[in-house]
Amino acid sequence: MTDTLSSLLDSAASRRPGRTALLVEEEAPAPNSLNRSRRPTEGYPEEVPPPHALRKRPGRERPVSYAELQGLILRSAALFRRSGIGRGDCVAILHRNGLGFIAAYFGLARIGAAAVPINFMVQKAGELRFLLKDCSAKAVVSQRAFLRELLHAREGLGGLCAVWITDGEAEGARDFWQEALACPPLEGPSEAAAEDTAAVLYTSGTTGLPKGVMLSHANLVSNCDASIKFFRLLEGDVFPCLLPMFHTFAWTTCVLVPLRLGATNLVISSITPPKPWLMRMGRRRATVFVAVPQIYSMLAKQATGLKRLFLRWWPFRGVRFCVSGAGPLPVQVAKDFRRAMGLDILEGYGLTETSPVVSINPPGRARLGSAGLPIEGVRLKIIDGEGGSLPPGMEGEICVAGPCVMKGYLGQPEATRESLSEDGWLKTGDIGLLDEDGYLHIRDRKKDMIIVKGLKVFSAQIENEILSHPDAQEAAVVGVPDDTGDELIKAFVVLKPGAGADKAALMRHCRRRLDAYKRPRDIEIVPDLPKNALQKVLKRVLRQQEIEKRGGPR
Repeated sequence: MTDTLSSLLDSAASRRPGRTALLVEEEAPAPNSLNRSRRPTEGYPEEVPPPHALRKRPGRERPVSYAELQGLILRSAALFRRSGIGRGDCVAILHRNGLGFIAAYFGLARIGAAAVPINFMVQKAGELRFLLKDCSAKAVVSQRAFLRELLHAREGLGGLCAVWITDGEAEGARDFWQEALACPPLEGPSEAAAEDTAAVLYTSGTTGLPKGVMLSHANLVSNCDASIKFFRLLEGDVFPCLLPMFHTFAWTTCVLVPLRLGATNLVISSITPPKPWLMRMGRRRATVFVAVPQIYSMLAKQATGLKRLFLRWWPFRGVRFCVSGAGPLPVQVAKDFRRAMGLDILEGYGLTETSPVVSINPPGRARLGSAGLPIEGVRLKIIDGEGGSLPPGMEGEICVAGPCVMKGYLGQPEATRESLSEDGWLKTGDIGLLDEDGYLHIRDRKKDMIIVKGLKVFSAQIENEILSHPDAQEAAVVGVPDDTGDELIKAFVVLKPGAGADKAALMRHCRRRLDAYKRPRDIEIVPDLPKNALQKVLKRVLRQQEIEKRGGPR
């Protein structure tokens, strides 16, 4: 069994060296770039300009073979090694979907280092600094667009040996491709073991402070292999990678799975605007589509008249099945999409801590409104408040065990002990039940977590920022669902006696301190907050009141 990321890719490259691994957005040589003298490199033909000398040409694409990809990865690994990065070290990747992201991630895996993919929507220097410091990052691989805040975040981090960018040269950063292509390919087998940490992925807890989830090579590869077997995926499948690669859902299902198969990955750097990637899906006859509920909702709403014919008979003409994750899929969205496209959406369930796939609705046996059956190797149980197992049909906390379950939280042994039992069961904090046939039904999500366009936002972080305003005494933040499966962030604030702040002042305060996707869309100043006998704020009451106010169901 393939048990490291490097052996996963090596296997595909040895079987099909000339096959197309990636279809990346075609990029044209920048002025004078081709005049640089350089030696031909193995796996990277002389007539093709190096990645660092290219710029995007929207809607066009270039194939990258498995041999070429492997060559770039081995040079990336050599660059990391030459820069003093080794087994057990962490390197952050703040990067949109692209060849640079994949080469850096697998290059690190080759030398036994851990990739730390960072949500590129996090652009506040303070939060970036926290993440880089928490994982003791030795370097960062990024792009120009994120460089300004990244360099601010770098201040005071003495252990950071390099900041590389993959799209040229800039003050304060080094040219990743120029340096990587100057290195000979790293020789010898991978230095990583199956249980080594391959990635550290940051997710927040109920305190709102990010925690680094440590996933091993074995975690990721086992989840990848089980997903392939569950769906009976084929070498000839074409996978658009639309979701951001920093998200473990995208990384496992849209990157690792096709590379494991020796299939083709259609790399999409940005969801907006949709026309370019929809056209590319049609040209390349995509066969597997993985997205979040909000994208399915958008496509279903647009599928009217001629647009419906275009969507159904061009981008989706070859799609065999669609998978939804990273948030609950509204039943109406699934029905609308089925009516428009003639395709079922197979909803699943997973967590960052489980690499991430736990369960999926099987093709041909999907149950609308459920999260499906556990994939191979995954065990599920539902427990009550005392930890006892509950029978089918009874609601309780969902627990997961299996080879996909994380090693633990980086540098947080207490948090690890609270979530992981000694015999390997992960307490998810999610509420659900198993029916008589073993299908999982999710009833509620982790406490205080809000889903915004498939991304996790924790209310505690927003509340802490609001409470940093001198006039704020109490704050409660909830997610209010809309008809797309997305959530709007609503904050309720109690002011200090005699305070003069208004809604506009609090909104300005949030704009200064929070990234755009974490900012409340509405703030309501209230005289008090509903609380229980222990003086704990009853957020479910606030949420339900807001739903009813907006005309939603009870």
